Amino acid sequence: MSNVQIAESGIPAMSARAIDKVRELTDIVKAAPQFPLETNHVIHGGMYSRTITMPAGHVLTGSLVKVNTLLIINGHVTAYLGDSGSAEFDGYGVVPASAGRKQAFISHTDTDITMVFATDATSIEEAEAEFTDEADMLVSRSDTGSNNVLITGE
Repeated sequence: MSNVQIAESGIPAMSARAIDKVRELTDIVKAAPQFPLETNHVIHGGMYSRTITMPAGHVLTGSLVKVNTLLIINGHVTAYLGDSGSAEFDGYGVVPASAGRKQAFISHTDTDITMVFATDATSIEEAEAEFTDEADMLVSRSDTGSNNVLITGE
């Protein structure tokens, strides 16, 4: 028997009002001390993945995602879903996530979050620009972020 949780309903696109709420939360979070965040990037076989580890007890807000993705969550977090409220993910889960969302997460334990989508990008910058118009706001492009990159060329 598998312990993998597959979220059937997934994470939906969010209303403009819900996205604005995450933007307001982002402004609050930016005022707090930032924790160093490492992003692990892989481009392989027409796919791009980016993985971060959220330490327990932290809040993370994301950029506005404009493509459909899969989120692989390993740990325990609460995710803001917009007008439909929030969802708690505990364990290892594979979550379909729609375009048009701007996530906020609270980590209850150290949690790995991986986003995956199909792409023709050949660089991390291209892949980031493909999934968001807010790439300049990504931690992977900030002073508090660091990056590990693997591009296989396959």
